[in-house]
Amino acid sequence: MFSSILGLVAIWYLYRWYKESKRISNKGDKYVYITGCDSGFGNNLAKHLDKLGFRVIAGCYTERGELELKELSSERLTTISLDVTKSESVKKVAASIKSLVGEKGLWAVVNNAGVATPSGPTEWLTIEDYKSMLAVNLNGVIDVTLSVLPLIKMARGRVVNVASVFGRLSPFGGPYCVSKYGVESFNDSLRLNMAPFGVKVLCIEPGFFKTSVTDTVMLKNNLKSLWDRLSQDMKDEYGEAYLETIAAFSSET
Repeated sequence: MFSSILGLVAIWYLYRWYKESKRISNKGDKYVYITGCDSGFGNNLAKHLDKLGFRVIAGCYTERGELELKELSSERLTTISLDVTKSESVKKVAASIKSLVGEKGLWAVVNNAGVATPSGPTEWLTIEDYKSMLAVNLNGVIDVTLSVLPLIKMARGRVVNVASVFGRLSPFGGPYCVSKYGVESFNDSLRLNMAPFGVKVLCIEPGFFKTSVTDTVMLKNNLKSLWDRLSQDMKDEYGEAYLETIAAFSSET
C-alpha cells in the first residue's frame, strides 16, 4: 500500500515537471524587464530568470547594484540605470528596450521597485513624505508600465505588479498602505483594459519577507527620525512610551 502511494506521488511530480517544462518555450527569445534589481525580490528574480534562459533587462537605481548583478549573471542579462521617479529616466530606458527587443516586443515587465520609508503614525508625517513614497511605489509603477505597454501588446505579454498584503489592509498609518492600495487599483483597471489584447496583468501581494524594504534597523531609525522632528507639544502628547511601543512592533512584525 505504502509503495503504491509513493508510486502515485512520483508520477504526479513527473507530470508537474513535464507540464512546467513545456509551459514556456524559446526562453532565449523572451525579454523580461524588471525594476528595482539592486536587491531583494527584483535582484533574486533577475538572477533566477537569467538562469532559466530568459533575456533579462534589470533596472538598477545604483551603479553598485548594476556591477554586482552583472558579476553574478550571464551575458544574456542586461543591466540599465533607472530612477522610476523621473520620467526622463523611464522614457530613456523604454527607448533602449524598444531598440533591444525589436519586433519581438517585450514578453514581460515586473514592477518591483519600492520603498518602505518614511512610515509612521499619520500625524507625524507631511505631504512631502507622501509624495516621495507615492513617486516610487505608485507613480513609478504607472509610468514604467505605460512606457512599455505598446511593446507588451506587441508580444501579447504580461505586466506583473508587486503590491503588498498591505494593499488589502491598512494596519498602520502613513503612505505605504496608500501606495499599495493604489497599485491594486491600477492593476485591476489595467487587467480589464488589456484583456482584449491578450495581455495578462497580474499582482503579487507579498507578506513580511526579509528584504532591504523590511529591514528592522532601518524602520526603527525611520521612526526615531520622525520623532525627532516633532514639536515638543506633540512629543508630550504621545509620550516616549508610544515611540518605544511602535518601534518594538516594527522589530517584531
